[in-house]
Amino acid sequence: MSEERDRKTAIWRGTFNRCPNCGEGRLFTGYLQVVPECGHCHEPLGTYRAADGPAFFTMTIVMLLLIPAIGFGWVLFKPDPLTFFVVLTVLISVLTLVLLRFVKGAFVAYLWAHNERDRGA
Repeated sequence: MSEERDRKTAIWRGTFNRCPNCGEGRLFTGYLQVVPECGHCHEPLGTYRAADGPAFFTMTIVMLLLIPAIGFGWVLFKPDPLTFFVVLTVLISVLTLVLLRFVKGAFVAYLWAHNERDRGA
């Protein structure tokens, strides 16, 4: 089974919660649970396990955005330290939760494009 799968299209579809194969069915049920199979084309999507990859990439993205936010925020606004801490905590939490879904969708779609199924332990 060596069919060619378009990586860019698959990742684009996965990023926005669509089946990487057809682009019609949903990729997730709930917040982060991958559907066992696409409701439209019946592609078995549940066999592509993302594990800790999406969390790693999400943390990396958030931390790279956090570094300049702390620097510029502290210099430009000169906030009270406790207020700054609370605002950054809320910002980091919201940003992480929003990005995690997009990153996991792209990650599962990447696995699908390379046909990297979970083969078990």
